[in-house]
Amino acid sequence: MKHILLPLTLTLLLSGAVSGQNSNKPSLKNAMDTTRTERARKKYEELFGQPVTAGKTDPELMTILQRFIFGEVFYTGNLDDKTRELITITALTTNQTLPQLTAHTRAALNIGVTPVQIREVVYQCAPFIGFPKVLNAVETINRVFKSRGIKLPLEAMATVKEGERFERGREKQAPLYGDVMKQNMKTLPGEFAHAIPQMLTGSCFGDFYTRDGLDLKTRELMIFCSLATLGGTERQMASHAAGNLKAGNSKETLLAAMVQLYPYVGFPRISNAIALIKDAKTD
Repeated sequence: MKHILLPLTLTLLLSGAVSGQNSNKPSLKNAMDTTRTERARKKYEELFGQPVTAGKTDPELMTILQRFIFGEVFYTGNLDDKTRELITITALTTNQTLPQLTAHTRAALNIGVTPVQIREVVYQCAPFIGFPKVLNAVETINRVFKSRGIKLPLEAMATVKEGERFERGREKQAPLYGDVMKQNMKTLPGEFAHAIPQMLTGSCFGDFYTRDGLDLKTRELMIFCSLATLGGTERQMASHAAGNLKAGNSKETLLAAMVQLYPYVGFPRISNAIALIKDAKTD
C-alpha cells in the first residue's frame, strides 16, 4: 500500500494545479487556493516574524515560492517545524546559499531551535562537504547569533579526548555500518588500505557523531539530506538510507525530509533519493 500511496502523494504535491483542473468545481479550487495562501501567510509569519510580502522586483516568482514552500511543503509529512528548519539549514550550508542561510538561521531561532542545534547541524556537514564550506556557514550563523545577543563561542559539545577518537568513533560506526568501509578499502596499495578507513572512523564518527547537541536520529537524517543536496552521491545515500532506518528514522520520515528539500535542491535529486529510500533495507 505504501508503494501505491507514495507516487500518488508526490504527484499531487508536485502538480499544485491538479485540484483546479476540474472546471466543474470552481468552489473547491478556490477553497484550496485560499487554504494554501492562508497557510503560507501563517507559516511565514511564524518563521520570520513579519507579514508575507512578494517584493517589488519579482512578485510573481516570490508568490509561487512562498505559497509552495510555506503553504504546501511545510504541511506535508510527519516532521515538526524545528526539524524542517534544520533540514533547510543543512541544504543551504551544503549549497553555500549563504544569504538564505542567514534568513533561515533567524527563522530557526524564532521557532525555538537552539543555537547549539543549528551549529551542530552545520558542523556535521564537514565530512561530507569539506571544512571550507562549513567555515563559510559558521561565519554566517555566527553573525546571526551576534545580532541576537547570543554569546560566542557557544558551549562546547565534544565528548572525546584525542586518544579516544578511533575507538569512540568505531562504537558509533559499527552498529550502523559495520566494517563495510574497511572491507571496501582493503585492496588499496600500501598504507592507504589502513589509513583511509581509519581516517573515516576517527574523523567522521569520532570527531562528529560523538558530539552532544543532536541525537543520532537527527544526525543521520541531516547527513542523508546533505548527501541528497550534493547529488552524485547515490552510493553513499544508499548506505545512509539504511543507516537512518537502523538509527530509528522511518521511510516516511525520510520521504518527508525529501519533500522539505525539494524547493532548495530541485526535483531530479529528490527523485534519485526517493528511489533509494524505497529500496532501503536494514539487513
